[in-house]
Amino acid sequence: MTDWRKLLEMFETTTHISRRTVAMTLTAALTILLTAVPMPAAHADGQHAQHDHHAASDGIGEPGDAARVTRTIDVDMHDAMRFTPATITVKRGETIRFNVKNSGRVRHEMMLGTVSALREHAEMMRKMPQMEHAEPNAVTVDPGKRGEFVWHFTQAGEVPFACLEPGHFEAGMVGTIRVRADAGSIGGG
Repeated sequence: MTDWRKLLEMFETTTHISRRTVAMTLTAALTILLTAVPMPAAHADGQHAQHDHHAASDGIGEPGDAARVTRTIDVDMHDAMRFTPATITVKRGETIRFNVKNSGRVRHEMMLGTVSALREHAEMMRKMPQMEHAEPNAVTVDPGKRGEFVWHFTQAGEVPFACLEPGHFEAGMVGTIRVRADAGSIGGG
């Protein structure tokens, strides 16, 4: 079981609220807010703009060179608080362009990081929901828009990713990138 799944189980145990209940409640609340509050203008590049968090030092890889992309993986984010696909397999040494689409009606993001870094960032986002950031390991996408980022995977292992918009991580909007050391079968894009 991956670390983020353990975190979600701990959240459910300590709060006595299921992920499904949280997701349904958030979806209903966000739908109401969408009809009452205008959304901020979309970022042309799909990125946040102000906060900076350096994930490369977390051992999850490093920002990739767009000229050296080995393949592109499409990821869809939806208001059911899920990524499709939620599990992606890459090879160590690959440089991946993540082409991320938001099929929902609320803002979502895809951020790579360690479980502890994602948990810490989710907490900051709960305290400052309008926080803007521009990390090379993430993309924030407004409803109906697309964004992308390029990442170079330098180590074999698992790289968690999540949506850290307030409440989304807690609702289970998480995934895993399996970085294989060998040239075996690859999937997820």
